[in-house]
This record gives sequence, structure tokens and C-alpha cells, in this order.
Amino acid sequence: MTQGEKTVRDKKAGAVEHDVIAARTDAYFNRTRAIVEHFGDRKVTYAIFLRRPVVSAPRLMADWLQAIAAERGISIECDLMFPEGTWVGAGEPLLYVTGSFAQLAPLETLLLQRLGPACVAAHNAYQMAMALPHVRFMAMEARHCAGFGMQEQMAYAASVGSHAAQKEGALGFVGGANDATAHYFGTTKGLGTMPHALVGYAGSTLRAAEMFHEIYPEMDLVVLVDYFGREVTDALEVCRHFPELAAVGRLAVRLDTHGGRFLEGLDPQLSYDVLERHTPGSIRRYRSDKELRYLVGTGVSAAAIWRMREALDEAGFAHVRIIASSGFSVEKCLSMADAHAPVDVIGTGSFIPDHWSETYATADIVAYDDVPRVKAGREFLLRHNRER
Repeated sequence: MTQGEKTVRDKKAGAVEHDVIAARTDAYFNRTRAIVEHFGDRKVTYAIFLRRPVVSAPRLMADWLQAIAAERGISIECDLMFPEGTWVGAGEPLLYVTGSFAQLAPLETLLLQRLGPACVAAHNAYQMAMALPHVRFMAMEARHCAGFGMQEQMAYAASVGSHAAQKEGALGFVGGANDATAHYFGTTKGLGTMPHALVGYAGSTLRAAEMFHEIYPEMDLVVLVDYFGREVTDALEVCRHFPELAAVGRLAVRLDTHGGRFLEGLDPQLSYDVLERHTPGSIRRYRSDKELRYLVGTGVSAAAIWRMREALDEAGFAHVRIIASSGFSVEKCLSMADAHAPVDVIGTGSFIPDHWSETYATADIVAYDDVPRVKAGREFLLRHNRER
């Protein structure tokens, strides 16, 4: 093995040194290992499951386990019951892991950390993509993550959920916001153009667009139009300044309107009026407060997207695309689908689980030296029961 290959392997494993793992695992697993080593090791099989429906996203965990096995020269068998990207029911054993009890006990805490959050986030990403199958998504999870380890899990999860949706005809997630995780989406570079900070630096939306196009003339021009609260005015000004880009579909406007205000020219009644013109059925039935906020409330609502599309079309810019961001969760995507919102791309990190307790995976030993045994109440995990 070359030094480069060893570096890649160690990177996959994270920290595989015994002392580092021992420091990061729960103490009772370290004590269990010491007891088992004293009284005699045994082969065990763990069943690993989550208590809610998810999409199977086990690769990061499985790669980590196999890297540890290679480092230590031991055998760890991972028998995946649900292939990556498939739906898993609540309580269904997602995989069985078999190996030395002394070796596996200290790994339980760390392997569960690498599984549960990714499976829930993959399920969320799948639902988003299926809610809006004709919309492209960009993963913008990094700013919401507690370090790169979580960021990598979430980007990987978005790609898994997206690939599952793409098999059913959705466009799904086409990229991420940075280079480090771009490979999960089959690309080499992160997506995105300008932040609000650049618009503030430029002093006007148009000037920011000019600066960006001068430095990156080969890239499509995506202009953030909410900085000065003149989304429609500034969008049209940029379109008129770049008519060639607008005509061939190389210009897009990004809506990221703050949740404390309406898009330029809208208020509650005018927002209702916009939807009444374009999609009346979406507001003529019962809606929860949250759904109403997504449809006709402040920020990037369905009405705001429809109003921007209306203004662009009326001005002759039918080929200018609309990119939306700001809290596009599963629920918001479903509301946008109900309103047939004419959005082309959505940038979101809201596939990250809202309720972290739902991401907790559990591992129970279900066999010792191939003899089935599990704590009372978990008999449903026994392998022979699953095979029946």
C-alpha cells in the first residue's frame, strides 16, 4: 500500500486509533471490552435500526467500519438488508454487523453517529425532490452544520435521497454549495454565485451583476435581488442590462427575501390576488397557519415567486429563470407544489433533520456465536424472524 493510499484509507476511517476511539465511545463499552477480553471473546451479530421510516444511507458508516477492520487486520461483516437509496420502515433492521464482541463493542457509539442522521436527511431530500420533480435542487447544508463531519454526512444524504428520487423521474439535487462535497453529486466544483455581502460591497444589485460577469463571463449569471428590498425593480434592471444573457436562458434571479417583509409590491391581500390569478385552487381550501405563510406570507412565498414570474414575463424576459432559497423544508416544498410555483431551482439545507431525536439509530446484539438471543421486547430483530 502506498502512502497516498494509506492516507485515503485513514481519512475514510476518521480516527481509527484505539485510544482515540476509546476516548470518544461510551465508557461502558470500553469496560465491556475489558470484561470480554478477560473471560473470552465471542462472535456476535448486531441488528441496527431506526424507530422511524428512513431512506437507507449506510455508506459512510460501512466505509468507516471496513477501514477499521483493515487497519486492525480483523473481519467485520456488514450484511445490508436495504440497499442504499431504498425505503426502510420504522423498526426494520437496516443491516446486521457481525464480528468479534471485544472489537465491536467500543465501535457502537461511533458507528451509530454515522448512520442515523444520514438516513433521516436522505429521506427528507427524497421527499423534497419528489414534491417538486421538475425543479433542480442545490444542497446548501454547510452553513447549518456543526463541523465538516456533519456537513459530509448531510451532503452524502442529500445525494442518496436525490438519486432515489431521480430513479422515479425527478430532477433532484444537481450539486452542492462547496467543492469538498461536490463529488457526491457527480461534479468537481461547488455551485453558487454571489452572497448578499457582495451586493452590499458593490452598492447596487446591477453593479454586483456587472462585477460578477466581468470576472466570470463564462458562467451563467445568477443575481441576488432582495438586498435593497426591490426584487422586481432590480431584477428587471439587470435583465435590461444583459438582454443577450436573458434571451438565451443564461440569466437567473435568486429570491431570498427576509421573512420579516413581503416581496416588493406585495402585501397579504395582493399576495392572495396573485395566487387567485394563477392558481386559485391552492387557496380555496383549508390551510394551516404554516401553509398559509408558505403560500401568501412574508419572505419567499409561492405568491412572491408567481409575482416575480409575472413581472419577468410581462417585461419580455420569459427565459430568465427563478432560483429560490430560504427555509425550503419538505413542508414548504409540498406547499410550493400545491401552488404550482414557477420556480426553476431551489437552494436549501433544510433536509437536515428538524428533530434530532428522530435520528437516533439503535444497535442490539441478536446472536452470540450464531445462537439467537436478544433482550425481551426486541425479538422482532432476530434474524430468523426477519427471514421468515
